[in-house]
Amino acid sequence: MKNCTPLRAICLLLSGILVAIILNSCKSTQHAVDYKDLSYLYNPTKSPINPQYNVINKSDESSVLSVRFSMNDLFFSEANPQGVPTALVLLTVKLYSISQGRTLADTAVLDLNIVKEAGKQEYIYEVPLKVEKGTEYLAEIKVLDRLRLHVAQAFFLFNTLSYNNRFNFRVQGHFEKNLLFSPVLRVNEYINLVYSHGHVDSLFISFYKPFREIPDPPSILLPEKTLDYEPQKVVALPYSDTLPMMFPNQGIFLCSIDRNIKEGFTFLNLGSTYPKLTTPEIMIEPLAYLASQDELAELRSAAKPKAALDEFWIKCGGNVDKARELIRIYYTRVLYSNYYFTSYKEGWRSERGMIYIIYGPPDKVYKTSDGESWGYKKPMIKSRWGGRYTVTDSYLFFNFKKRKNIFSDNDFYLSRSETLVTFWDKAIASWKKGIVFRLDNPKDI
Repeated sequence: MKNCTPLRAICLLLSGILVAIILNSCKSTQHAVDYKDLSYLYNPTKSPINPQYNVINKSDESSVLSVRFSMNDLFFSEANPQGVPTALVLLTVKLYSISQGRTLADTAVLDLNIVKEAGKQEYIYEVPLKVEKGTEYLAEIKVLDRLRLHVAQAFFLFNTLSYNNRFNFRVQGHFEKNLLFSPVLRVNEYINLVYSHGHVDSLFISFYKPFREIPDPPSILLPEKTLDYEPQKVVALPYSDTLPMMFPNQGIFLCSIDRNIKEGFTFLNLGSTYPKLTTPEIMIEPLAYLASQDELAELRSAAKPKAALDEFWIKCGGNVDKARELIRIYYTRVLYSNYYFTSYKEGWRSERGMIYIIYGPPDKVYKTSDGESWGYKKPMIKSRWGGRYTVTDSYLFFNFKKRKNIFSDNDFYLSRSETLVTFWDKAIASWKKGIVFRLDNPKDI
């Protein structure tokens, strides 16, 4: 990265100007823009660009950030001298050392002219980063679509604390050798696990049964739960970076280079249709947030699950058309919960997934290195002072703390002591009356 300082400075300046233009164009005369709000990260209608990210530690001094764009992320235009479909993307990275008080450790810039290739579904680019051994890092990533003038931002936490953790492994398809970004494997998918720090003799695979619990309602005050999970079985295999592996059974598979170390790369088998919900039996399970225990038991034991599921929603909506709309919204939220919040379990089973499904995408999202805070807008407060009216926005906030576990870096728990009022009972009652709950909805709508 040392040889591109002038280009980096120019690109950073250019991106800053374009971002300012974009953000200023969104201002209204009544409300200031909240530049720290990252709610678009969890709202697919707000961001057309949704890249995937991965980091692999190559050595004690170097890590590589990989960025994957799907074809649908990119906007290709033929308005160029060559007349070929091309996407223009500016990728900037700021790397902060969390261990040293969030100091800036490195920067990187990629100015990409991506030419569309027939049949190609993904475009992957690598960004080298300078690191030090024994350090925790936060990569702040900004993607600027220079044709649509749209900016997407993401944060990626990784560390160089150990040679055994997930950041020391590359996962690739066995046949095509393509880099894989998700730990959730498809049915009959063969992969290779490549260790990046020298030779090892054996690979130890610990199998854990699927995690089926769901979180308690946010209105219930509970102490923080720790993850205490023992493997059902441990299998040792002679290690090879070309060893074809496939995990046909549902569960959690932790791959380590030492039998006595619970650290490594975790694979998930969450069912043949995951993240989609394609059968009535699968669609019944997320109703645990709405249905009573008795209702849920009846649904699970029904001789005709689809008919029972339809009856549940028609009872909520009052008619078939309203039931269809409720089903569409509810299960779209379940699907996106799986996409955003999957950790060592399905995203809809997480505490963020629970809030997302019932309350919807948050109106405000603020992130720190150890957590995030979601805000849901309440009805506006209008007050009068003399001849002027003042409108004040108020939000219900849910605070989530990052939880370390051996399986995932995407595990967060709800800080219930900070969430004293949740309107949970009101929200559930609203859904069961056929009304998609929002705090700022007018009454009876």
